[in-house]
Amino acid sequence: MTVLVFLDPEFPNGRLADASEPQLMATDLGATRGDGIFESMLAVDGSPRKMDAHLDRLASSAQALELDPPARGDWERAVTTALAELTRREGTGEGAGDGTGEAIVKLLLTRGIEGAHSPTAWVAASAVPAGMRERAADGVSVLLLDRGYDSTLAERAPWLLLGAKTLSYAVNMAALRYAKANGADDVIFTSSDGKVLEGPTSSVILAVEEDGVKMLLTPELESGILPGTTQRALFDAAEAAGWARGYGPLEPAHLMEADGVWLVSSIRLLAPVTSIDGTPISSSPALTEELTALLRGALAEG
Repeated sequence: MTVLVFLDPEFPNGRLADASEPQLMATDLGATRGDGIFESMLAVDGSPRKMDAHLDRLASSAQALELDPPARGDWERAVTTALAELTRREGTGEGAGDGTGEAIVKLLLTRGIEGAHSPTAWVAASAVPAGMRERAADGVSVLLLDRGYDSTLAERAPWLLLGAKTLSYAVNMAALRYAKANGADDVIFTSSDGKVLEGPTSSVILAVEEDGVKMLLTPELESGILPGTTQRALFDAAEAAGWARGYGPLEPAHLMEADGVWLVSSIRLLAPVTSIDGTPISSSPALTEELTALLRGALAEG
């Protein structure tokens, strides 16, 4: 069950739409060219988590694409409307999910109908699928896949929109299909010069402990990866708890030698990596439990 709320000037709190009926024009540039952006965030008991961070990243992506996004208040009201409707439907037994009161909220913005010069914006809210967290907690096997460009390309070619969360996810989905066809669950992209980048739908973090100091590491943003809102929330919470933190450059050898590696995203939260290219790596349930608790605490504050 998905709730759709379109941002419409005639409806200050957003316009509810029937998700079972066609809603997007066939000439919308988001559908015909992937010309648009999106954000996905977690909501708990009807309250979105880290919404300011997601709206900040949405604004950054919009700037990169030269899109004129709706005002933050318009997004906030539409999200409130969507979550209230989702809660109502779940209360009447119409919704479906894992029973935790958690929901996936997506903010979507396209360039709109070709030639109309008016963006299309909407919110989609749905319950977190049953069992998704349990599957992630069991650990994931990943393949390292070459993304086909070096780690300095983002600075040389800003028109490639590296680091923007665009709707053009065909390559990301193809990578996940390739992984599954080859016996793995997920992917970690690498650059052509051998640097660790990110997952198709996640950030990569790893933990190391040296001389009694625990440290979290993640690839550097300058390599053209998407700034991770969940990764940042976890890093802030871990630092407050006494962890050190650092940013790449990282190479595959660092993953193999780490005390733990995770794929981190707003919906799955932490998914421990258990093998890379078929080779088992260190996986610590205790570290996963500790970091998950830190992350949930940080999200609760949001």
